[in-house]
Amino acid sequence: MSLIRVDDVSFGYTADRRILDGVSLDIAAGDTIGLVGESGSGKTTLLRLLLGLERPNAGSISFDGAPLDPGNGPFMRQFRRQAQVVFQDPYSSLDPRQRVFSIIAEPLRSLRIASDHAVAVASALAAVGLDPDTAKRYPHQFSGGQRQRIAIARAIVAKPRLLLADEAVSALDLTTRIRIVELLAELSKDMSLLFVSHDIGVVAALCQRIVILEHGRIVEQGETANVLAAPQHSYTQRLLASVPRLTLKET
Repeated sequence: MSLIRVDDVSFGYTADRRILDGVSLDIAAGDTIGLVGESGSGKTTLLRLLLGLERPNAGSISFDGAPLDPGNGPFMRQFRRQAQVVFQDPYSSLDPRQRVFSIIAEPLRSLRIASDHAVAVASALAAVGLDPDTAKRYPHQFSGGQRQRIAIARAIVAKPRLLLADEAVSALDLTTRIRIVELLAELSKDMSLLFVSHDIGVVAALCQRIVILEHGRIVEQGETANVLAAPQHSYTQRLLASVPRLTLKET
């Protein structure tokens, strides 16, 4: 059974501004899926629907077979324990006034998870490769890559089954980006991952499956290696053609 299922979902902020049109998507336990599209394709809107921050105008979304209903408080508390998100910008997603311990422990408090928060935070920091003393410091004392690791630690501290990553490496330099991708690949062994990105190269390195979104419609999806080796849709072909390639000049 699907962990999360999107069935023929359409959405628009106004009647004459449709952002998503007939989108269907299944995420099963253990899946690593890359959702790829240019700016304005509807990626972020779909993510908001998956988080229960918006309701579809048509179609349905379910989690573990139950409707994803933002108005159902008990269900949404359980859902948010099972599904967490990592945002694009590690500089704005962390409260500069709080120590790292308080930042990472926030889901445990808000979701009323009965556990030893000190142990849980230390375990989350270890999982993302950070020293336990990190918990005593403030976000401004860390590099961008370290801040994103802190953000990921906050997302996994409640041990979710689904991690949603929204352009989680695009604000980082190349070396740091590679390290965070490697970290997400390691974490995805224990949870499902939906990685939202405009960067096909990162998705190719991280995700087993790829979904291509153009103007609010899924135009192609399948095993990443197969889609990238033989893209069937013209939009996918254009995206691949736009990926920079290294050329060597003969001497």
